[in-house]
Order: sequence, then structure tokens, then C-alpha cells
Amino acid sequence: MAEEKRKNAGTATTPHQVFLNERQQLKAEGVLNVDHFSDAEVTLETTGGVMVVKGENLQIQQLNLDDGRLSMTGTVHSLVYAGDGALKKSKGLLAKMFK
Repeated sequence: MAEEKRKNAGTATTPHQVFLNERQQLKAEGVLNVDHFSDAEVTLETTGGVMVVKGENLQIQQLNLDDGRLSMTGTVHSLVYAGDGALKKSKGLLAKMFK
């Protein structure tokens, strides 16, 4: 039910945009879900595909999935789009492991 609510939220029509300021502050719109986060890596599901941010001292400052907005700080070393297939494969593997 939570997944259905997420799919029906306003984020489905929110365009995906990323703003990076001096590699220290990242703001993203069109965020559907945070799949993984640590101080070195954040994996987001967005309306533009799966986005992986790698860096140092990464911290999520604000997250509003209803509006599809995320704000984080830290030193960003890379920002890569993994595509939709990578997320679907990882969910399948996790589902098999926890059966």
C-alpha cells in the first residue's frame, strides 16, 4: 500500500532536476525513493532513473517524498545514473535472499 501511495504521489509528474553547488550541496527534484544511504554513497530512485551519488560525509538534510525533493550536503565525488534495470535486478536478488 505504501508503494502504491508513492506511485500516486505528486512526484510522478515532478520533472527530475539536480542542482549541485560547489560539490558541497546537492538538491534533487523528482525523487521517488531513497534506496540506500551512507556517508559515502546515496542511491535514489528518481523520475529520471536510478541515481547514485558517491562522496565523503554525505548527509541527507531534507527529504520530502510527497513533493519529490531531497537536499544533502557533503563532498560529492561522482553522480551516476544506473538506469532502471539496476534497481529492478537488485530488488529481485534481495527478494530471493529473504524468502
